[in-house]
Amino acid sequence: MSAPIDRRRSILDVALIAFSSSGYHNTSMNDIADALSMTKPVVYQYFDSKRALYLELLHFVGEDLVNTVTKAVAESAEPQKQTEHGMVAYFTWVSTHREAFSLLFESSARVDEEFADIVSEFEDAAARAIAPFIAADVSEDDQVTFAVGLVGMAETVSRQVIRHGRSFEPESLGRAVAELAWGGLRSVGQSRNSSQK
Repeated sequence: MSAPIDRRRSILDVALIAFSSSGYHNTSMNDIADALSMTKPVVYQYFDSKRALYLELLHFVGEDLVNTVTKAVAESAEPQKQTEHGMVAYFTWVSTHREAFSLLFESSARVDEEFADIVSEFEDAAARAIAPFIAADVSEDDQVTFAVGLVGMAETVSRQVIRHGRSFEPESLGRAVAELAWGGLRSVGQSRNSSQK
């Protein structure tokens, strides 16, 4: 029972490296089969096309990122710590999954509209997961808006360090960005409270 699951995961792992390094159009199912020392028909037993393989890979890495950040945020009941834990978790994931991050945010949108839509869905899912933890005295719609901003902040910083090949320490980078984000969230609550006086 576990062998087919392990083989499927192996195909996903190898495909991730191939797609992130060579791109979708320049990677063939033959390339992936050769890297696995399999025949192409064996790969097709698990994925009926290159597109199906790529789509599953996008879902696999996107869900992993969202789940990682959501779990980290939920570990604390204190808003400032939630912001910090979420950012540190995001940058830790990027540091240990650079190929996955590149696949999601550097490659997919350039390849195909459907792929770009899937990435947008994961960005939205991350924001919706984080929004309830934003403790500022704002409406639910504003909570989602701020959550979108937090996700966008982490994504943009990650793109920059990946694109320029910068080495970074996830915990210190996460804390620095969280401090910036928390300063903004805290001031929103303060300005709203003072305007109601």
